[in-house]
Amino acid sequence: MLTEPMSSAPLPCLADLQEPPPSSSGWLPMERAPLPGLDDEEGERLPTSLPPVVDAHVHVFPDRVFEAIWRWFDTHGWPIRYRLPASHVAQFLLSRGVHQIVALHYAHRPGMARSLNQFMAAVCADEPRIIGLATVLPGEADASRILDEAFSMGLQGVKMHCHVQCFAPDDPAMHEVYEACVRADRPLVMHAGREPKSTAYRCDTHALCSADRVARVLEAHPRLRLCVPHLGADEFDAYERLLERHDGLWLDTTMVAAGYFPVELPLRLLRCRPDRVLYGTDFPNLPYAWDREIKRLVTLGLPEEELAALLGQNALRLFAGTPPRGTSTA
Repeated sequence: MLTEPMSSAPLPCLADLQEPPPSSSGWLPMERAPLPGLDDEEGERLPTSLPPVVDAHVHVFPDRVFEAIWRWFDTHGWPIRYRLPASHVAQFLLSRGVHQIVALHYAHRPGMARSLNQFMAAVCADEPRIIGLATVLPGEADASRILDEAFSMGLQGVKMHCHVQCFAPDDPAMHEVYEACVRADRPLVMHAGREPKSTAYRCDTHALCSADRVARVLEAHPRLRLCVPHLGADEFDAYERLLERHDGLWLDTTMVAAGYFPVELPLRLLRCRPDRVLYGTDFPNLPYAWDREIKRLVTLGLPEEELAALLGQNALRLFAGTPPRGTSTA
């Protein structure tokens, strides 16, 4: 039971600052980019009465890569509120009451994945409360070997991004990635939803990404454990049907629970399979307070066991099976 109330002050939202874009232009239309940041209040730490919280969607890149990503956001996305060096990202959240984080990254070009995976393994070695994932570029030489090496270094899954890496989920080049994950029994986090669409990407994300393509992947690889971030935005109805049909599909709440984009939180996705949805934030690449999403989630009136599953237990089951070394869920 949540006995320490989080701030009840109304949270400003993007709709207060500008009209929503036409649906055909996606959530990041060029003519309105960058979107504004929100001057919402941030908490000092999470209430101790919350169940153990795992942020299942945190980005950790080498500083030079972070800086390049933030330059893109400055022009095409939104202002980044937390421009932290990589060494400070996890500690920012852990020092504020988050129990563990799942650290994600992705390769933007061929030949980049190995060094990123080595970097992530070093980050995890320094902090046992970080569950680090590997990455690879679809179709690059030795993709399967790159992932096997990453798993041998202790990385607990794979992160892919259809928008940034410009591939469709059912692209044949992804087959060896899926097979590597299944062979090693590692989950895959793949941004396979259509939003947030931006014409600044090198590809049309509405053409590349669809729930139908994800369905084909799940049918072709029934042992794959796949997490689609952002609740599959914007095909919420289709992902609800997929959740009902495929036990290997998971979703996370990242940025959709924040009330930032012009869309209502699809509560039915949290309720239809409460064992298959994870809490995530996209920290540090946020235009609002780090705890904004959790403030909203705890007000939804979810049963205690469902809230505990959403905020942490589901992530531990998906990524770790058991808590990582040096941690406890007691």
